[in-house]
Amino acid sequence: MNVIISASELASELAGARPPVLLDVRWQLSLAKAAGAAPFDGRAEYAAGHIGDAVFVDLDAELAAPPGAAGRHPLPDVAAFGAVMRRAGVSAGTPVVVYDGGQGWAAARAWWLLRWTGHQDVRVLDGGLATWSGPLSTELPTPAEGDFAPEPGALGLLDADAAAALARSGLLLDARAGERYRGEVEPIDRVGGHIPGAVSAPTTENVGPDGRFLAAEVLADRFKALGASGTDVGVYCGSGVSGAHEVLALAVAGIPAALYAGSWSHWSSDESRPVATGPDPQ
Repeated sequence: MNVIISASELASELAGARPPVLLDVRWQLSLAKAAGAAPFDGRAEYAAGHIGDAVFVDLDAELAAPPGAAGRHPLPDVAAFGAVMRRAGVSAGTPVVVYDGGQGWAAARAWWLLRWTGHQDVRVLDGGLATWSGPLSTELPTPAEGDFAPEPGALGLLDADAAAALARSGLLLDARAGERYRGEVEPIDRVGGHIPGAVSAPTTENVGPDGRFLAAEVLADRFKALGASGTDVGVYCGSGVSGAHEVLALAVAGIPAALYAGSWSHWSSDESRPVATGPDPQ
């Protein structure tokens, strides 16, 4: 099954007999508050114009539990997530397309959660809203209640111990920027560096300048060069958002991968866990 969809394909499906449920998940990891600027407001962006009957989903409030010991974006309560999806019109048998402003990270988080909880037909708009040339709407849709009942476990999920073990027995990819992996800078979490044994694989290198994913064969070559050949693969990032985007890129390449949802924000919060720095995985 395809995991991404182009804007032209989406326009065609929206005009067809079985249009997908649309979820708008515009979000940005913003440090603006520390700089004194107003943080990014995805809901306001949505209200100013969205695709057709798209329903806004708030990543921080609805695709994550409150930050705490489990990380900055812990997995949401499954029952609460299911209620959000049903209110958005998601049913088990209806296709779903998720989009964000273009970075793809937030849309991938929604895609991963829906797939992890058992929805079989979820795709991400490749390149996000920036690729959409059709009309936008400011009307707030009122979709019929869906029947989606989440059942976790359809995709691989790692905890800290499993991530550490996979870094030794298989391939654990670090989707953050290289300088954070090496520990040269750390703007958010307690300490910089990476999980010992993890391999640096910035998710930004999975897309072109327009934010669209590289071709499947190019991605497959990239991941195989990093060691994703005949072994189990896992991914982590800062807090389980950009890591979901890397899992999506791996899916485009035909490579299944598990996500360490707590990611570095969870790993680094425990001073007893080892931290590696520099370009070497170990």
